[in-house]
Amino acid sequence: MKFVLDNWYLIVLALASGGLLLWPTLRSGGGSLTPASAVQLINREKAVVIDVCETEEFAAGHVVGAKNLPLGQFEERLAGTVKNKALPLVIVCASGARAQRAVGLAKKLGYENAQALSGGMRAWREANLPVEKA
Repeated sequence: MKFVLDNWYLIVLALASGGLLLWPTLRSGGGSLTPASAVQLINREKAVVIDVCETEEFAAGHVVGAKNLPLGQFEERLAGTVKNKALPLVIVCASGARAQRAVGLAKKLGYENAQALSGGMRAWREANLPVEKA
């Protein structure tokens, strides 16, 4: 206990630096796949784009050619939608948080090439990439 009291500033410094290291990941909604990287995966490796938004959100705007699998139905419908587990998956939602959860589910089901789009549809739109409305 004496060590903690004598060196409180070191503990505060360690916690602050850890928080600063985590900040970009928490702010971006997880994932490290940029919109430009996603476009390359789609064009070069025939990645399948899966949008885990609810049906209403999907209808309001989504990546061109994306398949809608709301997160609540994701596990049940993924195998029927994407049969080839070797294909890369680009998983998208509005901000990136739901997509990150879906990546975990996809990997659990054997889709090792699943990645979440960092920043979600917000980042896609900010990059001025095409959006389709249903």
